[in-house]
Amino acid sequence: MHTQSLLALTEALQQRRFSSTELTKHYLDRINNAKALNAFITIDAECALAAAARADKLLKNGEGKTFTGIPIAHKDIFCTEKMTTTCGSKMLTNFNAPYSATVVKRLEEQGAIVLGKTNMDEFAMGSANENSYFGPVKNPWDHTRVSGGSSGGSAAAVAADLVPFATGSDTGGSVRQPAAFCGISGLKPTYGLVSRFGMVAYASSLDQAGALAHSAEDLALILKAMAGFDELDSTSINQPVPDYLAALNKPLQSIRIGLPACFFHPDIDHDIQQAIHTAVTIFEQAGAKIVELDLTLQSLWVPCYYVIACAEASSNLSRYDGIRFGHRTSKAKTLQELITRSRTEGFGIEVKRRILTGAHLLSSGYFDDYYLQAQKVRRMIQEELQGVLAQVDVILGPTTPSCAFKLGEKIKNPTQHYLADIFTVAANLAGLPALSIPAGFSAGLPIGMQLIGSHFSEACLLNLAHYYQQCTNWHQTRPQECQKEPK
Repeated sequence: MHTQSLLALTEALQQRRFSSTELTKHYLDRINNAKALNAFITIDAECALAAAARADKLLKNGEGKTFTGIPIAHKDIFCTEKMTTTCGSKMLTNFNAPYSATVVKRLEEQGAIVLGKTNMDEFAMGSANENSYFGPVKNPWDHTRVSGGSSGGSAAAVAADLVPFATGSDTGGSVRQPAAFCGISGLKPTYGLVSRFGMVAYASSLDQAGALAHSAEDLALILKAMAGFDELDSTSINQPVPDYLAALNKPLQSIRIGLPACFFHPDIDHDIQQAIHTAVTIFEQAGAKIVELDLTLQSLWVPCYYVIACAEASSNLSRYDGIRFGHRTSKAKTLQELITRSRTEGFGIEVKRRILTGAHLLSSGYFDDYYLQAQKVRRMIQEELQGVLAQVDVILGPTTPSCAFKLGEKIKNPTQHYLADIFTVAANLAGLPALSIPAGFSAGLPIGMQLIGSHFSEACLLNLAHYYQQCTNWHQTRPQECQKEPK
């Protein structure tokens, strides 16, 4: 069952070829057999099986919706009433949200069954999923390598067929980069298309809810359910949600694909460059026009992103003081000591690093020189990308400069970690939609290809990705150990 696509699973359930209870038990068994990956923080088997039983009654009566009876997982950054929301941090190990995120509610309204919450970099800060209080997530293709971050738990769970799809959040590439490392498809929608209500904030102007699945077809089905205006989210945009699934098979003859020269410099892994050029050939044969681009501000993407992200993180995480909620120290004698010790004990090293960096950037002596300048550069980056996307429909290139690196390899050098997002952060700075799909392998490790489009061009991105996946089978390839049936 776990080898079938999401669309095939929904059809099989509606046609009663197997029950939701059988499917849910199957995935729970697979999760139990894959504990070594450390992909999950929380599992609620009892609640999931009860929901599956209810789904079977609805399906029997012909009352099923899009995802009725489909097991899924949520990144542990989305608030859920029935499970703890930890954000991968000691600070929130016992936090039970009084409400569920809009994304969680919308998927549940379409019948999805939540099996559990996936592991993640603490407060979504990281590019390797090594910063979690609950330990690192391992890559299903090679347990000695990272799964990518911060949505590494969701990516590993989907890649290992522990769930058909999972939610994620993308602040600077946190859906696309782990999707590339784990050999699956990951979508970051346009900022404002999917509600952020109930998604714990890291950097509010950059954060966006997304999804991870095996194929563009699956993502089209998921996005239709997740997208749409939410009056509870002040950044939500009120406009009609298209039928992404119906748009998958449009012809590519008029599509213009831009190739930035800066995405192909010598430091990029040779196999990755070769895989992208092979993909370009496939699109050319379909009638797409290839346009060479020059992104002059690419070298400023990462520094601009980290100034803004750290500044916003410092502000957002100031609420965790050990008083209102979150971890509270047992060793304090004064109010100041309570706050200081609670934050010292509750936050991990990377979170502390970014909070301190952000506080420094926002201080009176440095605000104008760093934060204000970064906002001006951000506007320049936005304008350059919008200008380029007026000439082409899509910007194409690698998702990451290398394949998944070894666990612990870059942990002592934060700058090397940050450079793993060198191709992904621009989409967040400009609020653009971006998609990563599998494009080959290098030494047995997956390669990711990224497509970036103009605002609300998700249908175009998914159309291109779907065509490519019809011509190749990279998205259907699974890690060898994951092909085994649970005992």
